[in-house]
Amino acid sequence: MNPTSVLVTLTGRDRPGVTAAFFSALAAHDVDVRDVEQVVIRDRLILAVLLELRGETGPLRVSATRTAHALGMECEVVIAGPGGPRREDVTTRRNSVIARHHVIAIGRPLRPGAISDIAQRVADAGGNIESISQLAVEPASSIELIVAADDTDRLRELLIRAAEDTGLDIAVEPAGLRRRAKRLVVLDVDSTLIQDEGIDVLAERAGVGGRVAEITERAMAGELDFEQSLRARVALLEGLAESDVHQVRDQLRLTPGARTFVRTLKRLGYHVGVVSGGFTVFTDRFVSELELDFAAANQLEIRDGRLTGGLVGAIVDRPGKADALRRFADTFGVPLAQTVAVGDGANDIDMLEVAGLGIAFNAKAALRAAADTSVNQPYLDSVLFVLGISGAEIAEAADVS
Repeated sequence: MNPTSVLVTLTGRDRPGVTAAFFSALAAHDVDVRDVEQVVIRDRLILAVLLELRGETGPLRVSATRTAHALGMECEVVIAGPGGPRREDVTTRRNSVIARHHVIAIGRPLRPGAISDIAQRVADAGGNIESISQLAVEPASSIELIVAADDTDRLRELLIRAAEDTGLDIAVEPAGLRRRAKRLVVLDVDSTLIQDEGIDVLAERAGVGGRVAEITERAMAGELDFEQSLRARVALLEGLAESDVHQVRDQLRLTPGARTFVRTLKRLGYHVGVVSGGFTVFTDRFVSELELDFAAANQLEIRDGRLTGGLVGAIVDRPGKADALRRFADTFGVPLAQTVAVGDGANDIDMLEVAGLGIAFNAKAALRAAADTSVNQPYLDSVLFVLGISGAEIAEAADVS
């Protein structure tokens, strides 16, 4: 006699012992469990179990229904018929063409219409939403969808459009163990870890803000490369007192959520540090203040208590940032596939492309195009949601002494 596929669904108010009691009732029958999904929303449990039954379906239906009623819950038993699809057959067929993805949506606020838009784009891509869960409500609302889709490029394309249309941040990542295997995170500093552009603040203190801005504009127009522009701007700082540099350092403002971001990752076992096209005098502060694991930046030359207008050592430019990521990954024994890079500017492109996951944070268009995903919330800790870290985990990390 061929086995019969039976889908049993239990719904009702959740409480301790419900799952154990229900499976105990199922254990009285000659069944194999082929698939299980359980979700609890606001104390409301939904438990679906796909069984392969050998024997009559009537006794199983009676047993499941009686147990549900005894628990004060409702039960639905659907008979799929003899020889129904086995779970391993479904999985084999699915894995041959269909990939599973984590789709993370972040918004402030997160409205039903926007979620509907995302769901429609998933359907338009031929995908299916297998589950939706809430990651966090603060500092922004975030949900995570598990989506099965056979055309990953089409799914990404449509969800990029959804992000543009809804104003949400939407990230798409392959499902699997590698997602939570990330172990080293590298941050840009200016306009990422901090709200300021350090060299601009120094230029204002030196009274050359306008001249430095002109050089920056030339660099952005492609007239100067990063090293040329950096050396030209630093040259204008000649004579600035070291005490002024330290005052600027102490006034730099962390991006909202930066402390939470670093603290959470470190308490979850990540190595966290910075790679900056700015200056070591600034990064040294944050290595100490945030207990960062590593840092790379450019060193201002100081003689007799004043800036000379020069730099010491190799320049940390666009290729230099990528090289620094490789170096730190090697130092900590972390494969590049398990690294994350977060930045905002064009000189972060190489670094984000080398990393296993490149995240553009409130970034320029060139970097967004090169990044794996973008986050445009004003809170650095919202990037944690892209890594699959929930609000509950963030709160738990904060409670660890």
